[in-house]
Amino acid sequence: MGKDERIFNLTERAISKQLALVCDYLGFEGIGTHSFRKWYATEIYKNNGYNITLVQRLLQHSSAAITQRYIGIEPQRIEEAIEGHAQLL
Repeated sequence: MGKDERIFNLTERAISKQLALVCDYLGFEGIGTHSFRKWYATEIYKNNGYNITLVQRLLQHSSAAITQRYIGIEPQRIEEAIEGHAQLL
């Protein structure tokens, strides 16, 4: 099987439609495939020592600042993390 071959012929649009059906059925609002991308990025960030560069590369963002805004890292939290890390040294 080649790297461009698919096991299932699903498009992003088809997945979005199915997700919308499930969310409607369960009564959830405001959830889409993009929500999962942001959640995944945030989990990778938290579970890998708050490594913003790793997440930046995964999401293929041009800068860490864009990634920070994307996953909603507040500047205050960044400063606290840096200060907490400096105290460990």
